[in-house]
Amino acid sequence: MQEAEALKAELQARLAECHLEMHPTKTRIVYCKDGKRKGKHPNFKFDFLGYCFRPRLVRRFRDNTLFGGFNPAVSPSAMKAMRATIRDLNLRRQTQLSLQDIARKLNPLLRGWIGYYGRYAGSALYPLFRYVNQTLVAWAMRKFKRFKHYKIQTSQFLQRLAKECAGLFVHWQAGMIGTFA
Repeated sequence: MQEAEALKAELQARLAECHLEMHPTKTRIVYCKDGKRKGKHPNFKFDFLGYCFRPRLVRRFRDNTLFGGFNPAVSPSAMKAMRATIRDLNLRRQTQLSLQDIARKLNPLLRGWIGYYGRYAGSALYPLFRYVNQTLVAWAMRKFKRFKHYKIQTSQFLQRLAKECAGLFVHWQAGMIGTFA
């Protein structure tokens, strides 16, 4: 702990030479814990630009083994904001829209999020895709009388549709079609 405070003071002095200063409550020293650095420190993760940097299991491409790395993925606060954006579209109650209309509204958002957050740990977006699929189930249950009280049948219908028309939604193209219920 004293090492971190000394490092922080040294960094503050260096920044002061350039007429810069650190924010006292926002600035903290983070220990980048991974497979090689195994020490115990209070701060071992941080959020930056919508990413959460923390220790994660990562697959090495050359020999397909898992190891502990300090890597980015979408942060919980960014996931919450994305779900809020989808919720604010109020798609569940837009029964006058067709599935193609909903796809036209959602695809630009999903494409942007997949392009930005999917670059490093695409699997971290699966809960968002599941939320989108559940929103589609709720929409279909309101739109079609035959599905009104049948969530499992609605889920199965959308699952078949996702396999047959995978190009309709961006996340279906990415293979996220299995979680509707």
